[in-house]
Amino acid sequence: MNVGGTAYRTIWLGDDGRTVEIIDQTRLPHEFVTVELRTSDDAVTAIKTMQVRGAPLIGATAAYGLALAMTADATDAGLKSAAKTLLDSRPTAVNLRWALDTMARVLADLPEESRVDAAYEAAAKIADDDVESCRAIGKHGAKVFNDLAVDLNKSGSDLNILTHCNAGWLATVDYGTALAPIYTLHDSGVRVHVWVDETRPRNQGASLTAWELGQHGVPHTVIVDNAGGHLMQHGRVDACITGSDRTTGTGDVCNKIGTYLKALAAHDNNIPFYVALPQSTIDWSITDGVRDIPIEERNSREVTHIAGLNEDGEIATVQVTPLGSKAANAAFDVTPARLVTGIITERGVADPNGAGLVALYPEHAQEMSE
Repeated sequence: MNVGGTAYRTIWLGDDGRTVEIIDQTRLPHEFVTVELRTSDDAVTAIKTMQVRGAPLIGATAAYGLALAMTADATDAGLKSAAKTLLDSRPTAVNLRWALDTMARVLADLPEESRVDAAYEAAAKIADDDVESCRAIGKHGAKVFNDLAVDLNKSGSDLNILTHCNAGWLATVDYGTALAPIYTLHDSGVRVHVWVDETRPRNQGASLTAWELGQHGVPHTVIVDNAGGHLMQHGRVDACITGSDRTTGTGDVCNKIGTYLKALAAHDNNIPFYVALPQSTIDWSITDGVRDIPIEERNSREVTHIAGLNEDGEIATVQVTPLGSKAANAAFDVTPARLVTGIITERGVADPNGAGLVALYPEHAQEMSE
């Protein structure tokens, strides 16, 4: 996607072909800063501190992190140690494990002297495949919304879509998941407007989704997290779409905390609730998302403090809670499959259940039967 007229991915190789560069998303929307990753530890830090975030981008960063590790120690011990450290960096996004498993399959049987080049090639393929997956998600998702959009536009109304957190190109290598259909619709001339949940506590909606939609010229309005149900009750939301950090083989969806409440409100108001994701986000080993998906508990400071521009145009952090008040900070929740209208993937739109997902991914049928 474009930033100030320049095309960017969220992760790319530097001119030396070895250094990895990323957009530091902790500095957005007020500063656009790129950061160099020179070691595997740099990649771990980028993932942990959310300089990169979003399940597909976390996976791509981990893949490049393993490539960086091979430049320092390409032994079996080095490969195993780096993979474990990267895997432990964030527990919920299954793309992280998928990317590392994919890299390990490529590297495990190679001689040490061949591992560096092979690792960079494999990481680049993971990144390129993510771009193509997201492009396909955009096409399939646009078809889902197009008929509704055409009818609304003919009557003089915009298609109003609500989204939670950030599942745009900043959460992937390019194009995004939940925002990819919106970009596709917008670029084809469909009048679409996006309600952007602020997404406390880190405000990924207000800071990141609003920023990237603005860069692309998509009309949008930032709302507080608790406003979605009110807007739905008054007919101001036509559809909802989110991304996912881990989806079970039975269609339960783990996404940013607060997604479950949006799905409940959508269900109560007969509003379709779609989830967009690449196949790397599906965890075929899990059938009960509420019971089995590990939910990351992040630092309580993300709840008690907030950063933004002060009146002097400087970035400042302030405390919003009383001194001594405790804060809990579960980063994700799980939306049961019964509340999901459909799962939009790079292969098409699946019913939110095991049969629907296996119909798109028959190669995983055996895993579902075990």
